[in-house]
Amino acid sequence: MLDANRSGTATASPRAAATELAVPVPPPHRAAFTARCSRVLLSPYARLSLLLALLAGAAGSVLLFEPQRLLTHGWPAQLGGAAAAVVFAAAYGLCTVAFVPRPLLNLAAGAWFGSQLGLVSALAGTVLGAGVAFGLGRLLGQDALRPLLRGRWLKAADGQLSRHGFRSMLAARLFPGVPFWAANYCASVSRMGWLPFLLATGLGSVPNTAAYAVAGARASAPTSPAFLIAMAGIALPALAGTVVAWRKRHRLRGR
Repeated sequence: MLDANRSGTATASPRAAATELAVPVPPPHRAAFTARCSRVLLSPYARLSLLLALLAGAAGSVLLFEPQRLLTHGWPAQLGGAAAAVVFAAAYGLCTVAFVPRPLLNLAAGAWFGSQLGLVSALAGTVLGAGVAFGLGRLLGQDALRPLLRGRWLKAADGQLSRHGFRSMLAARLFPGVPFWAANYCASVSRMGWLPFLLATGLGSVPNTAAYAVAGARASAPTSPAFLIAMAGIALPALAGTVVAWRKRHRLRGR
């Protein structure tokens, strides 16, 4: 309603003004339902379920598209040089998240780009893929999985990764035996920091990646000294890792 004052102008009544300025408030039951849905969707187990769904989808896409066929069909002809190496590094990182074996990718890098450029591209893809997997595990899986670390072996592994992150990850990268994806997600569940993880991954992956890249580049000459040295560089770290694991088994059992 409008009230006329003495000067002849019209003003709104207090009740009408209050009605116009009122902000609509959602019903209490609707606000509670929204908050409950938000808590459920952001809960640790919901995020873990999302991580498992993403990994299952990635693994399924690898089985569907079969990226290993690129080894026989070759790299697309329209890509070459540094641009191709950058694209390959990005694809390398995504493929490692999707569980494609790194030796296969390292051989492809050497075969397509040669020893030097192939090594640089493969290392960049290695660090990229490790960082993506570590971030996914830390964001979506850590809160749900840490309460499950109750066994003696699990606690020992978590303590080693959390307290000596750089040293432990460097050893895991230098000595083959632990799958690349498994090391990434185990590290993400621990208290290891980002910087030690990425540095140890980059440094520890150099020898093995270089050996595979050289082997891929010299695959056409399997009797050449470079190829034989590369094969020795692949076999010797695996043998050393086996020996170290065998000698450490009693210490792990005693914990």
